[in-house]
Amino acid sequence: MTSPGCHGTPLDPHSGALANEVEGYLLLQAEREQAQREADALCARLPWLTSGQAEDLTRHYTEQRLGLTRQALQATADRAGRLRGEYEARYATLRHALLRRHAVGACLLIAGCTTATAGASLFVR
Repeated sequence: MTSPGCHGTPLDPHSGALANEVEGYLLLQAEREQAQREADALCARLPWLTSGQAEDLTRHYTEQRLGLTRQALQATADRAGRLRGEYEARYATLRHALLRRHAVGACLLIAGCTTATAGASLFVR
């Protein structure tokens, strides 16, 4: 994270973690409110429920919905972690191959220059 007026100087490293934590909290609250609205709509379609039953149904529905959301997010995070590992491994392999090719190219260039210099010195004599 950078401050716009400081030409790319990083802010406090904890500010990114704090921003992520606040974002997570806000997303959880939005999800909880959505689950609450869905539970209220469900209870409205069941007019024979007593107020206590409606409260119980709302609480159970909200808990179950948040649990399912948590599971889905965890599965997504796990998959992202696996993909990151795969991509990092592939990047390391490609970087190693590129370094090897550059090293071979540099060796060939040095060998060619040495050969050319030796050949030129033979013609000069």
